[in-house]
Amino acid sequence: MNLSLKNIKFMKQMMMRKVVYALIPLVLAGIYFFGLRVLTLLLVVSFFGCLTEWVFVRKTTKKITEAVLVTNILFTLTLPPSTPYWIAIIGIIFGVLFGKMVFGGFGKNPFNPALVGRAFIYVNFPEFLTLHWTKPVSGVLGGFTTYLGENIDAVTQSTPMLIYRASGDELPILKLIFGNIAGSIGETSAVLIILAAIYLIITKTAAKETIFSVILGFLAMSSIFFFAGFDQVLNPLYGLFSGGLLFGAVFMATDPISSPKTFEGRIVYGLLIGIITVIIRSFALFAGGIMFAILIGNTFAPILDEAVNSIKKTKKAKLNKEVSNG
Repeated sequence: MNLSLKNIKFMKQMMMRKVVYALIPLVLAGIYFFGLRVLTLLLVVSFFGCLTEWVFVRKTTKKITEAVLVTNILFTLTLPPSTPYWIAIIGIIFGVLFGKMVFGGFGKNPFNPALVGRAFIYVNFPEFLTLHWTKPVSGVLGGFTTYLGENIDAVTQSTPMLIYRASGDELPILKLIFGNIAGSIGETSAVLIILAAIYLIITKTAAKETIFSVILGFLAMSSIFFFAGFDQVLNPLYGLFSGGLLFGAVFMATDPISSPKTFEGRIVYGLLIGIITVIIRSFALFAGGIMFAILIGNTFAPILDEAVNSIKKTKKAKLNKEVSNG
């Protein structure tokens, strides 16, 4: 295998580049909150993610896509800061390989590759992704002067979702909004995710109907269960800002390849993801839920498009028939 820099060329994809731009503040925030290990983890993941795709395209006329850079960053941001490098390597290789390349590469993947990799290591190495968390670094420069913040093993001091499940306590809402909490690297700061969403919507990089329908589906289902008296269901507003819901809605559910192509399909798709997230969070073993909800949504994306197009075709044929009959 002749691996040299001159042999590695990237396909220019402006849409993917805009997603990278939107993710940079989250990467910097991750470093600030948790330490420089976030940067080294991202570099390791990026190397093996690009290498995996390169192995498949090296003997073809194809180039490595800039989409794999997005996959690398998204995958890294879904990990706890202390995730062992070897687990992260296994995850990104599995995600790129079985989430995209086996289906023919970019544009043909039915699932979000970053979530495929994350789900694989979540199921196989749950201890490292559910029990070991990092306390945010304090100080003006935060984690920019530290390799990694203090490790937290106690569930009652960990992430907002786990704290609620263990004790029923809720963190101050401002901590959830600004991100000074333990959790996955890129999912803690709601304000930065919202700003990224605004940028992606303005630049027409992400489908706003998908983002808003995920949030609407989540809030609606959360409200139904919460006001019906289900103790295991979070306050809808608190739940919106915790557990990676916003991160998933903005960056994962809007993947242009694995989500529906029709406007109506995106609406149903987003609502489905939001509803399933609440059900998994509240009644399943997993404290999160958005990851599995999006993967489930991915399986329905082609069906939703087919249904929408079929309905439109039927209505058009009916209209044409009525016009022809005068």
